Amino acid sequence: MIFLGSDHAGFELKEFIKNFLEKKGLKYLDVGTNSLKSVDYPDYALKAAKKLMEDSDKSSFGILVCGTGIGMEIAANKVDGIRAALVHDEYTAEVAKRHNNANILTLGGRTTTPTEAERFIDKFMSFEYEGGRHDNRIFKITFIEKSEC
Repeated sequence: MIFLGSDHAGFELKEFIKNFLEKKGLKYLDVGTNSLKSVDYPDYALKAAKKLMEDSDKSSFGILVCGTGIGMEIAANKVDGIRAALVHDEYTAEVAKRHNNANILTLGGRTTTPTEAERFIDKFMSFEYEGGRHDNRIFKITFIEKSEC
């Protein structure tokens, strides 16, 4: 399952992504927003992140879109267990998965073209987390998340 969310600035790209996923036969859940009317991106980042964390399928992930992808990335990363990554090319999409075990991809509706979004999503989905030398780093991120720094 792919959990989708956007604010008003990411709405059009999210709608494009839904069509892209449908053509690939992939299941998704759109948590909103459903129009160009101004809304607050943290609300949708939280909805998608919570749905993802409630899902037992370890292959599930999220895609969040706001104007730049930055706000969605920051907001989603506040949820325990989320590793959201803003990507802006195929390399960052690949490494987000392989090295950082990202479970949410964030994109900018004002900075990412539909064609780029397709490529980034395809790249992200085509890799698995490598583990190994990266495990200790992910462990440290989880430790920070659980601590009261």
